[in-house]
Amino acid sequence: MGSAANTLSREPWNKGKIVGQKAPFKVKDIWALRVRLQMENRVRELALFNLGIDSKLRGCDLVSLKVRDVCHGDAMASRAVVMQHKTQRPVQFEITPVTREAVQRWIKQAGLRSDGFLFPSRVHSSPHLADATVRPNPGRPGGGTRP
Repeated sequence: MGSAANTLSREPWNKGKIVGQKAPFKVKDIWALRVRLQMENRVRELALFNLGIDSKLRGCDLVSLKVRDVCHGDAMASRAVVMQHKTQRPVQFEITPVTREAVQRWIKQAGLRSDGFLFPSRVHSSPHLADATVRPNPGRPGGGTRP
């Protein structure tokens, strides 16, 4: 088939790039991103970002959160417990006041109900935001490298 010749001359996508675990965000970088999202009035992205920072959940767990996981009636919970998909273990995390405010604003703006997903998909055929839209994909143009 000639595939042996193609694989020998083909250069790996990560050749010369730093691979492995990336350095964590610095506090000043987190606040810079928060300020930018607030200035651009991107309520949904700010709530998603803040909740991701507070919870340290994987993308697939973050996008499958329901409103009732972080909200009790009209009041935001100060803590939440979520079952991780990958490990099937419960994870408890604190929701900081900054995040509670951002998530409350998002819930109010989007008119979400307690039985619905916290971050519903903008594509009507999918119930919630796909985790592929949260993490970069090197196979797509402008996708970057995987973390």
